[in-house]
Amino acid sequence: MRIRQQGSFNNGYNAITQMNGKHSDMLMDFGILKLDQEQKMISVDDKERAYLLIKGEVIFEWDEHKVTAKRVSCFDENPWCLHVPQNERVTITSVSEDSEIAVQATNNEKSFPAKLYTPEECMSEQRGQGTMKETSTRTVRTIFDKSNTEHANLVLGEVIDHPGKWSSYPPHHHPQPEIYFYKFYPENGFGYAELGEDVVKVRNNDTVTIAEGLTHPQATAPGYAMYYLWVIRHLDSNPYITPTFVEEHTWVMDKEAKIWPDK
Repeated sequence: MRIRQQGSFNNGYNAITQMNGKHSDMLMDFGILKLDQEQKMISVDDKERAYLLIKGEVIFEWDEHKVTAKRVSCFDENPWCLHVPQNERVTITSVSEDSEIAVQATNNEKSFPAKLYTPEECMSEQRGQGTMKETSTRTVRTIFDKSNTEHANLVLGEVIDHPGKWSSYPPHHHPQPEIYFYKFYPENGFGYAELGEDVVKVRNNDTVTIAEGLTHPQATAPGYAMYYLWVIRHLDSNPYITPTFVEEHTWVMDKEAKIWPDK
C-alpha cells in the first residue's frame, strides 16, 4: 500500500512502519530521522539496524569508530550506510543544518561485525542498458545483501529512475516483504508504482509497502528523476536471493528482441 507523506518530515525520528504497530506485515521498523545542526541521536536497540544517509553531513560513532559522512545528492552520489547488530550503541550527530537518515531495523539474534559502507564500496550498475530501447535503463545500487552480509536479516539498496523510464522491470515478485521510499528531482515530480493488479501514484517522501507475491514495477513521469530506497526483510526459512520474473514478459530482456516500431 502507499503511505502518503504530506510535506516534509518533522525534526527527530518519523516512524513509518513498525514491527509491533502499523504495517507490521513488513516485519521491520522503518522511518526517517531528521536532524538539525549539532543535534544528536543515540540508539541502543535489541534489533539489527541500518542507518542510511540520504542527505546532509553527519558524524557516525559506534564501538571505537568515529567517521564523518557527507552526501549532497542521493541522485548523483553513492550512499553511506552504517549497519550494526543488536545492542550496538550508535550515535549520529548532524554537522549540517538539515540531515536526513533512513533507519531500518528488525529482529536478529545473530552476531556480526558492525560496518560502515562507504560510497566507494557500493555496487552500482546500469540495469536494462542495451535492451527495451533503453526504456528501462536505471541505476541500481546494492549496499548489502547475502553476498556480502551473510548474517543480516535485511537487504538494502537504492534505485535511480531516469525521467520517463521504468524500473523493477520486467515485473517480478518474491515472498519476502519489501519497502520502497521515494524522492523526486525536482521535488514536485511523481511516478507510478504497481502493486499486483493495482497502481498507485507516488510523490516525494512517500513510502510503498510491498506484500508477499505482489509484482512491483515502477514508472517515472517525463521530466523528473525518481529515487527509491528499497529494503527487504529475509524470511527466517526463506532468505531473499533473486526475484521471480513474470515469464510472459521476460522476452523483453533479450538484446536482440524486436520491439515496435522496428518489428
